[in-house]
Amino acid sequence: MNTIVQTNFSFPGQTNFYKGKVRDVYTVSDELLVMVVSDRISAFDVVLPHGIPYKGQVLNQIAAKFMAATAHIIPNWVIDVPDPVVTVGHICKPVKVEMVIRGYLSGHAWREYKSGKRTICGEKMIDGMRENDAFPNPIITPTTKASVGHDEDISKDEIFKSKLIAADDYEYLEDITHRLYKCGTEMAAQQGLLLVDTKYEFGMKEEKYFLIDEIHTPDSSRYFYMDGYEERQRKGEPQKQLSKEFVREWLMANGFQGIEGQKVPVMSDEFVESVSERYIELYEKITGEKFVRSDNNNALLRVESNINRFLKNFNMEIREIKV
Repeated sequence: MNTIVQTNFSFPGQTNFYKGKVRDVYTVSDELLVMVVSDRISAFDVVLPHGIPYKGQVLNQIAAKFMAATAHIIPNWVIDVPDPVVTVGHICKPVKVEMVIRGYLSGHAWREYKSGKRTICGEKMIDGMRENDAFPNPIITPTTKASVGHDEDISKDEIFKSKLIAADDYEYLEDITHRLYKCGTEMAAQQGLLLVDTKYEFGMKEEKYFLIDEIHTPDSSRYFYMDGYEERQRKGEPQKQLSKEFVREWLMANGFQGIEGQKVPVMSDEFVESVSERYIELYEKITGEKFVRSDNNNALLRVESNINRFLKNFNMEIREIKV
């Protein structure tokens, strides 16, 4: 299927280009960020060799929905979504710490717990918990934002000592993180889902904090089905989940955890299609809306045309305001 795995556009006024693990980000006139969400997929901080059909559209449209739904909590970077896989927004200076919040003992936290650790990022975890049990209260486990390689766990005290964020600012972002997570859990519950854990990224513009990047997508979050959760926990059964974790589990089962020297296993067409369907399933479950597949014939031409149309209209509006 036609997937977007890389872009190479040149826009009027373009001043920079950055290729992330999943997103291609264009800077225009040092004023706008044009983010193209590709169909690339990463796990263990490694970009896998195959694109996933419609993954970029799923991520971009879920993020757009939740950015709009949480704008009353904190302003965000988004100006417009001119294409199913494109978001255009304000340039913000990223905060060097990602705020990860966990309501349940899953994923990385569970792997740490299972190894015998009872603290993560300075947060204590009580004895006697099982995988996927709910924490008494959600915990925030920040990570440093790495430009290359793995993000690293960091405690609040270490953040203060390294002066990555001022204490007052951190307390503010911590409060915002809890409020965003509460909103996300409530919206997920309306659709019969549990928002297990997620991460938020923040940036600054004109001395004001903005929510940036993505929010509540399957790349940044983990969801369980609410129906049957308690029974599965009682029986010690795996939870039915919608997240990228099943891709990580498949990789681990096939001998890959991102460790140097390991080789990414071959992804069959059937597996790639199953990943695509899982992303679409999450979209429909969390939004309550039917996913409409975009026409991916000449997808790159469509994306480029929609971005150019937006930039032309945006520049016309700016000129009208100045006049």
